[in-house]
Amino acid sequence: MLNLTRSGLNEPVLSTPYYVYILACNDGTHYVGCTSNLEDRLKRHSNGWVPATKSRLPIKIEMFLVFGDKYQAYSFEKYLKSGSGRAFSNRHLILSK
Repeated sequence: MLNLTRSGLNEPVLSTPYYVYILACNDGTHYVGCTSNLEDRLKRHSNGWVPATKSRLPIKIEMFLVFGDKYQAYSFEKYLKSGSGRAFSNRHLILSK
């Protein structure tokens, strides 16, 4: 949800965006993550600084979704990592094989 005004001011203010992203890994698997700084996080993955993807390089970003609420983003990430979330991804998200 967006915070549309600052306290006492009428200037628009956007909350920090959170990104849920899916990476295609070199071994044919996918990695799901969540971050508030997508550019930095992808850099960390690509440089091998993330243990979960370090042995599966190179990686390619398949998709990302932007959320205005941190808790919704982390909740959706958790869902995508569940059995029904993986089934949803396979049915509805275009992921390269």
